[in-house]
Amino acid sequence: MPDLIRELFSYTFILRALTVGMLVSLCSALLGVSLVLKRYSMIGDGLSHVGFGALSAAMAMNLAPLQVSVPVVVAAAFLLLRISENSRIKGDAAIALISSSSIAVGVIVTSLTSGMNADVYNFLFGSILAMSRGDVLLSVVLSVIVLLLFIFFYNKIFAVTFDENFAKATGTKAGIYNMLIALLTAVTIVVGMRIMGSLLISSLIIFPALSSMRIFRSFRGVVVTSAVISVICFFFGIAASYAFDTPAGASIVITNLLAFGVCCLAGLIPRGEKE
Repeated sequence: MPDLIRELFSYTFILRALTVGMLVSLCSALLGVSLVLKRYSMIGDGLSHVGFGALSAAMAMNLAPLQVSVPVVVAAAFLLLRISENSRIKGDAAIALISSSSIAVGVIVTSLTSGMNADVYNFLFGSILAMSRGDVLLSVVLSVIVLLLFIFFYNKIFAVTFDENFAKATGTKAGIYNMLIALLTAVTIVVGMRIMGSLLISSLIIFPALSSMRIFRSFRGVVVTSAVISVICFFFGIAASYAFDTPAGASIVITNLLAFGVCCLAGLIPRGEKE
């Protein structure tokens, strides 16, 4: 194992993937707890499909993928929130509407331009080779901004996550903080898509939160544990991908699945109650 780790750190492209991936895993885990508790966990899946459509359009126009997809996915996140709150189309139906439409746009744009080539495959399933130096810099900056905003507004996010009506009654502008969660999720999804792919990025949001909820009950305990699990699973997923020559995104998902299984078993162990 030590030899494998030393070998991993000797490759520049793996260092780039680890740098961005661990930051994205951290952001996804923190936001995932709120999204899962609000029963809105599939927003990541919907926004990743929007990202695929935006990436396909950017590639067709020879534009920088991240610079195009970030504002498009952010706009889609706000639209999704607006549709869910102010129309008869609620929750999962709104996500399905936007995600399926975006996939259709992406497929049509791709078929009319470059066809289903290796670049499109990387957008769908991710590739640790897809991160250029510019992508890494932009991704790190965006991830740090997401982390800082989450930490700064932690108490407000906690309030709207657990009891939105009570938060409104105490003067908290819940709509603004719901938009903030949507914004941070959109940015995280776009940054992580280059490594995980549009079909797998939502797993970084869902799995760590569900795993930590099997063991802890407090919001802070779940958030911290989710972050730790997510980062560890990402590292071991990349290591497994390198060791067994398997796709990085799929290896990370399987590692998260194994961690979820372990946490489920740990959650079954009876805890001694204090008298």
